[in-house]
Amino acid sequence: MKQGLLLLFIGCANILYSQETRKNEDISVVALVHSSFEACDMELVGANLNTRIGNVVTLTVPKNKQEGLNNIPTITYWHKANKVKPNLEKAAYDLRVDSVHAGINFDSPYAGEDVIIGVTDWGFDYTHPMFYDTALEKTRILAAWDQYKKSGPAPEGYDYGTEFKGESDLITAGSDTSNVYNYGTHGTHVAGIAGGSGGGTKYRGVAFKANFLFATFLVNEAAFIDAVAWMKNKADTYNKRLVVNMSWGLYNLGTMDGNSLISRALDEFSAQGVVFVTSGGNNGDVDFHIKKDFNKDTLSTKVNFYNYNANPNMYGQCITMWGEKDKDFSAYFGVYDGSRTLQVASPIFNTKDTKKTHSGYVVSGSDTTFYKLNLEGKHPLNERNFMRMKIKNTNTDLSIGLHSFADSGLVHYWNVVELTNDVGNWGLPFTKLLPSWTEGDNKYGLGEPACTKSVLTVAAHSSESIAPNGTLVGGRITNFSSIGPTLDERVKPDVSAPGSQVISSYSSFTDRTYTPTTTTDFKEKTYGFTPFSGTSMSSPATAGVAALVLSANPYLSSAQVKEIIMKTAREDARTGSVKDTGSYVWGYGKVNAWSAVKMALETETIKPSKEHFVYPNPASNLLFYSNKDKVLRKGNIYTSNGELVLTGYLNIQSGLTIDALRPGIYFIEIDGQKFKFVVL
Repeated sequence: MKQGLLLLFIGCANILYSQETRKNEDISVVALVHSSFEACDMELVGANLNTRIGNVVTLTVPKNKQEGLNNIPTITYWHKANKVKPNLEKAAYDLRVDSVHAGINFDSPYAGEDVIIGVTDWGFDYTHPMFYDTALEKTRILAAWDQYKKSGPAPEGYDYGTEFKGESDLITAGSDTSNVYNYGTHGTHVAGIAGGSGGGTKYRGVAFKANFLFATFLVNEAAFIDAVAWMKNKADTYNKRLVVNMSWGLYNLGTMDGNSLISRALDEFSAQGVVFVTSGGNNGDVDFHIKKDFNKDTLSTKVNFYNYNANPNMYGQCITMWGEKDKDFSAYFGVYDGSRTLQVASPIFNTKDTKKTHSGYVVSGSDTTFYKLNLEGKHPLNERNFMRMKIKNTNTDLSIGLHSFADSGLVHYWNVVELTNDVGNWGLPFTKLLPSWTEGDNKYGLGEPACTKSVLTVAAHSSESIAPNGTLVGGRITNFSSIGPTLDERVKPDVSAPGSQVISSYSSFTDRTYTPTTTTDFKEKTYGFTPFSGTSMSSPATAGVAALVLSANPYLSSAQVKEIIMKTAREDARTGSVKDTGSYVWGYGKVNAWSAVKMALETETIKPSKEHFVYPNPASNLLFYSNKDKVLRKGNIYTSNGELVLTGYLNIQSGLTIDALRPGIYFIEIDGQKFKFVVL
């Protein structure tokens, strides 16, 4: 507002406020007023009326006159406005978790009882009170596997890392070890959101009665799959359902269309009853993608580079290119000087070469630009033509132009930071160096494992909360939240949850400095809480909701849990009307814990009994086996004529996929017993 006089006409004498006289000594006040309240009532204290919504008003009052509000008869109550802080309390309100914790319209409240939340991450503080029960008497961490620590013992069946079991082991270890992320705190923050007890503060997690399994995994997909298998084995031993959170992602990990090895592993674990929740990624505000439909033409675009001084592990940029099946394309890069003149170019590479791995360099004067090439004419996992080019260019006076051409076909390009420790996962834009060149967009921003079909992929929005004046604030999608679809055009993300400035625990062992929002003392040590932002925060919030759903109905399949959370996601003024097919920004809407738990309670499932049987019957997608010990059993499915048509494993939690079976009558043989069922 421009400086000068602000004139207020509200049915009484004009009130004049000089903006030049407003000082830092003024305070913000929220008040409850009578219906007869008028702005001129504020003349007595020199206050300014800002907003009126019903009988709630907000005021700006000179600090030395605030007590005068007590003398205004039309004000029935007032207090100095509490600062609006985006934190876990607001996330709980946004998620409708507070209603589940209170058990509103349920027979009992739910808080993650009898569910294990597995967190695959880095930077765990095993001693933090956030991971104790609400009485702060007993840790809820059942075990932790630090894959970096070499002292052992390793978990049974593995020959690397160290497993900590029991409170004594965990407290003695204190934290996981330093790794590529140093002594970080990401895992401590994430786990606190999913299921932290609050540690004596108000910053309580979503499923605060759940138990934990922590895995500090080596930065590769094999190690992650090991970690999940370890968690699954532990959960089976404890006879509890397992929800695994993955607040991480990489764009150079797989096929980005659900066909990668890690996606296939996750799909299999899901079929065995594990519920997976992952962050959608934080590249929604970066134009790091191009989709080009070729017609005997050429794409040219500038590859922007991350600052080499900002990260000691900086290599350069990784350009990932995925084409179509049987549609070859070519690519090369050129080095341009400050006048945008081409100085030198790399060789031209074509996917007709079928498979090629190559390292090389080009020289321009005294400057050398290095590159590494990986090429698959027909990738074995999805049969798409594929090329990846990693480029190192440390001279900021030079520009790198990517050039690609083809007769026909769609090709997607991504520009992602490449680090020497292989953990770069944020994008840099494609821009124009010359007027005819192509700029990037922020679409197709979901990497691995976010593109996996069975996984619940989560976008991030700011927490919706009630401001002191009684109005709703927040609730908008964050600018960083990655946007879909997947490479194979599926709708992702699936849902959205709070991920902006969410307050949770941070590790007391971290070698980084954070300003705590609050602290708590526990066992003669001080522990802190601080806000972080990212889909790394929205994912564990949703994982916590999945744990609430399983607390309410532990016999749901993982597919049912995912479906319930998606079906009950809510729309509002921020999301707008979400199509039945979902949104590339919001998925199917904002996670609604109360509605999800309600649907879980209303969903019919078969509880284990002494009698063994298969269900549902008739069946259409998945077939389950009710057995008291919940051990996976091998089942052979035969037609009514005795022809073996399918073999797989199933139990009360893990269904056998029967989509390929034609409608009709079948028999499944399990441990020598045959069960008749119908496929619709």
